[in-house]
Amino acid sequence: MLDLLIAGGPGMIPIVICSIFVVAIIIERFWSLRRKSIIPDGLGDEVRAWAQDRRLDPAHLDALERNSPLGAVLAAALRVRHLGHAAMRERVEDAGRIVMHRLGRFLTTLGTLALISPLLGLLGTVIGLISMFLAIMQFGTGQAQSLAGGIGEALVCTASGMAVAVPAYIFHRYFRGRVADYGIEMEREVLRLVDSLEAPAPVAAAPRRVAK
Repeated sequence: MLDLLIAGGPGMIPIVICSIFVVAIIIERFWSLRRKSIIPDGLGDEVRAWAQDRRLDPAHLDALERNSPLGAVLAAALRVRHLGHAAMRERVEDAGRIVMHRLGRFLTTLGTLALISPLLGLLGTVIGLISMFLAIMQFGTGQAQSLAGGIGEALVCTASGMAVAVPAYIFHRYFRGRVADYGIEMEREVLRLVDSLEAPAPVAAAPRRVAK
């Protein structure tokens, strides 16, 4: 592997830097986009139970907001529940934009790396071809080793750029899809919460009289 990096010449330096960033972002996104940290199991049911029991004091809402992205969206709706459906919807949209922006962190960078890596490989290819032509101008076509070095540098850079770009693009699309799925699930939980808030409170049954 080290021999290939050396054979790629100076054009390999930015490609290697891109590959380091790609690996770091993929690992970080896998850790940050775990389902249990975004949409904890049972959180929606627990919040709806709070709403039914009217246990919605500021301490509960602060803890809910810090719990997870889903908790932050639900807490935003509950804080303005007394202002009506329109106010809750507007506040949820604002909170949702913030949450989705955080969930999409580094994905733009990952997509950019997927885009520029082949271009960097092409740049290394051009540098290798220039080296080959300079060797031809200086030594003629009799120096096979110089020609082979330029061709090898070009091929290594091209392959390395594609090797970085392909997984970067795949994981970029994968994480984008995961974030979109989380957004739909959070929207579903918010709708269920709003429905539970608008539902009439259960009326306790009147005590039955005992016949004398």
